[in-house]
Amino acid sequence: MLNEKLKDTLEVLNDDLSDHKAYKSLDSLSSVRTFMEYHIYAVWDFMSLLKSLQQRLTCVDVPWVESKQDPEVVRFINEIVIGEESDLDPDGHAISHYSLYLKAMDEVGADTSRVKEFIRTQDMSLIPEGAREFVEYNLKTARDGTDVEVASAFLYGREKLIPDMFTAIKNVMSEEKVDCPTLIYYLERHIELDGDEHGPLAEKCLQALCGEDKAKWQSAEDVAVTSLKLRSKLWDAVHDAIHNKQEKAA
Repeated sequence: MLNEKLKDTLEVLNDDLSDHKAYKSLDSLSSVRTFMEYHIYAVWDFMSLLKSLQQRLTCVDVPWVESKQDPEVVRFINEIVIGEESDLDPDGHAISHYSLYLKAMDEVGADTSRVKEFIRTQDMSLIPEGAREFVEYNLKTARDGTDVEVASAFLYGREKLIPDMFTAIKNVMSEEKVDCPTLIYYLERHIELDGDEHGPLAEKCLQALCGEDKAKWQSAEDVAVTSLKLRSKLWDAVHDAIHNKQEKAA
């Protein structure tokens, strides 16, 4: 069982994020474009948290030495790397989720030039202000955090949160009849994988790392709370950007 205090602390934050006002703003292709132009950075920096866990909890060195972690934890990390770096698109072709998201952005006419320039230059000033703090925190955690801190950001900032969050987004777009099949496919894949497989295994990973150590659980809680608060600020920025564009158009 996961730490009960941690569950109670995060319940309110999770509920707020599952019903964020930004989702209700996704009522047109224009609003979806804006959402994606912010969210793409979260899609990208997720991989840094994942790769950090892969480096720490599995063996990617030569010569190979077997990991000291629970083999199920090692399998979970490697499975999610396969799914994120080389999943199948709707036509059955291998593709990373980052590239799948870029494809979805092209489909709805969202601007991909800014994020591609960021990837090329790693110039943080290119990230929209509302997304920059979120990305900076996750990259710092991936690089400098403890194993527990990285696993907590990965679990509570992403895997545990995504099924409810993406279901809410998908439901709004379906109700508004927004035509974006590749994005819907992307959302459905994460709802399926993270809810049924990755989320429970990510919990097991964090449990294995923390054990009965109260200090480690407190560290996990601190990172989880910060991750969720920064995600909320990201969605606040998305909502404001959509609202501002609507006002200008009017």
